[in-house]
Amino acid sequence: MVILRSQQAGGHVTDRTVGIIGLGIMGGAIARNLVARGWAVAGFDTEPARRSELALAGVDIVDGTSAVAARASTIMTSLPNAGAAHAVAAEIAACAIGERIVVELSTFTIADKVRFKQILEPAGHIALDCPLSGTGAQAAVRDLVVYASGDKAAIARCGGLFADFAKQSADLGEYGNGSRMKFVANHLVAIHNVASAEAMLLAERAGLDLNQVIEMIAPGAGGSRMFQMRAPMMASRLYEPATMRISTWKKDMAIIAEFASEVGCETPLFAMTQPVYTQAMAMGLGDQDTAAVFEVLKAGGP
Repeated sequence: MVILRSQQAGGHVTDRTVGIIGLGIMGGAIARNLVARGWAVAGFDTEPARRSELALAGVDIVDGTSAVAARASTIMTSLPNAGAAHAVAAEIAACAIGERIVVELSTFTIADKVRFKQILEPAGHIALDCPLSGTGAQAAVRDLVVYASGDKAAIARCGGLFADFAKQSADLGEYGNGSRMKFVANHLVAIHNVASAEAMLLAERAGLDLNQVIEMIAPGAGGSRMFQMRAPMMASRLYEPATMRISTWKKDMAIIAEFASEVGCETPLFAMTQPVYTQAMAMGLGDQDTAAVFEVLKAGGP
């Protein structure tokens, strides 16, 4: 594994134009950070409201995927599902343009990531599998880690780009290893999030001041990044704006469960959290932050 750079390290990219397709929670935050650091960002999203919002932030909103591809030699995609990613890849492949590096940031199955690459490569483009560790709130403050995998030279060329929206990036080797690393990370996030909700409910039932609980537990041995980020939302019982929607997270969990089955690994703790997220969906909490699993436990659990 090669660590490419932290926020403070020197840059590799001289072309300061980048394309971003998908300007939702993650893509939008990344676009804002890149504009703030001097990048010319050509962006597109299917949602008019997102286009308008990001235009006000300095993103050059263009007419579609092909327009993004025409403007930038490096393109990042942050999309809600594999079907959208494959459609975008096909549109880029159909353009009469030179080589593009297409950096896929989303969480999909390995098979879907491979399909993305297979669509782009015959047209002379380089696909990178680069999912992100971090929530939308972390993306807003550049507190992300890029799990990069694929063509080594292309990853090196993207080092400066990654450093302007993330605190760290790493070359993890063969294409698909980025997703494999992300699955391991999200496995822990799923468990830590529910564990944090259970601990906060225990503290509440014990009559403790929840703000004091956060202050004392977060920096100690029992704390976690998920506790630090989500316990305050649980204490206030305010789960919007969502940094990761429960509906999106359920999709990610299905991918992790499939991956664990494929590699023959039992994940009993992860499996025990799944009914909690399923119940959150049943309670109508799908558009709220995953911290809302606190409401499931508070109501008696799944």
